[in-house]
Amino acid sequence: METPRKIKTPLTEEVIASLHAGDMVLISGEVYTARDVAHRRLYEALLKGEALPIDLPKSVIFYAAPTPTPPGKAIGSIGPTTSYRMDFFTPKLIENGLKGMIGKGSRSPEVIAALQKYGAVYFGAIGGIAALSARCVQKAELIAYEDLGPEAIRKLIIVDFPAIVINDTLGNDLYAQAQKKWRVNR
Repeated sequence: METPRKIKTPLTEEVIASLHAGDMVLISGEVYTARDVAHRRLYEALLKGEALPIDLPKSVIFYAAPTPTPPGKAIGSIGPTTSYRMDFFTPKLIENGLKGMIGKGSRSPEVIAALQKYGAVYFGAIGGIAALSARCVQKAELIAYEDLGPEAIRKLIIVDFPAIVINDTLGNDLYAQAQKKWRVNR
């Protein structure tokens, strides 16, 4: 088993270009939580030419919403949600500078094409271990859309958050590669 590579946000073009589908990583730095409705609001703000609450060219978005924060903790349990629900909005965000996303599940051909065209990456996180994932969060701060409750945009400071590169800037797709390999070996 390969040793995970430690990377930090904001992701540089050099780091993004060096990541390949299948690479295991430990992510540290700032990431932002955002799910369906927050994505729609970001998308609509871009269409209207309005300022966004986050700086997309320096951002990695984690498709997640935390449970309530227990006393003495930085955040409640937090795990990835299914990414394809954001796929309608994602190409526009990538076009406007979004560098990375963390979620679970496969992405649409439009998202994969945008990752390749604009130089961004999609990371898969482990589902089902939200309590353990929360241990990687050192700090959480509400940033925007407070009315969305748990699905509001939050800035997280994470340390060694485990993920795997699913889609890279070359158009590679770890899920497609694994399915192809599985079909050949049957």
